[in-house]
Amino acid sequence: MSKEHTHLPNYENPAADESWCADRRVDVARYLAAEGVEHGRIGERPAWHVAPYVSVWAIESKLRPGWIGWWVICGDLPTDYVSAGDIRHPRAALQAIADRWLRYSQSVRAGAAPAEFSIASVERAPLELVPLLEARAEMLADWAQDDSLWAGE
Repeated sequence: MSKEHTHLPNYENPAADESWCADRRVDVARYLAAEGVEHGRIGERPAWHVAPYVSVWAIESKLRPGWIGWWVICGDLPTDYVSAGDIRHPRAALQAIADRWLRYSQSVRAGAAPAEFSIASVERAPLELVPLLEARAEMLADWAQDDSLWAGE
């Protein structure tokens, strides 16, 4: 085994988990700025996460301080966001993003990208990246349906 693989973080260690979450929070802030999303505070911790794979962040509404306006997903997958208008729980946000990515993948395979949103990295090489996006979407959907992952919710 090479040296770089011998020092992978143990995410069951609270310090490693905390560090991973802090890094994702920075990623979320950069992403929202790049997307031009006007928002309030970003949660100090993710609303839900499985390090090092995925985190779901509650983002405060700028128009309604104290309320969640957006949900952002970030981790070992494309960073994306959805309005919290009808989505009140990180589990529902995970499912909504999974559904959207699956619809997007189906449209790209059919030769037409959907108008509702775009994924820049997929648009550069759509057919090569669609299987990866589909796999991530299916994983998210599975996790959203897995009651054992949401026992404390």
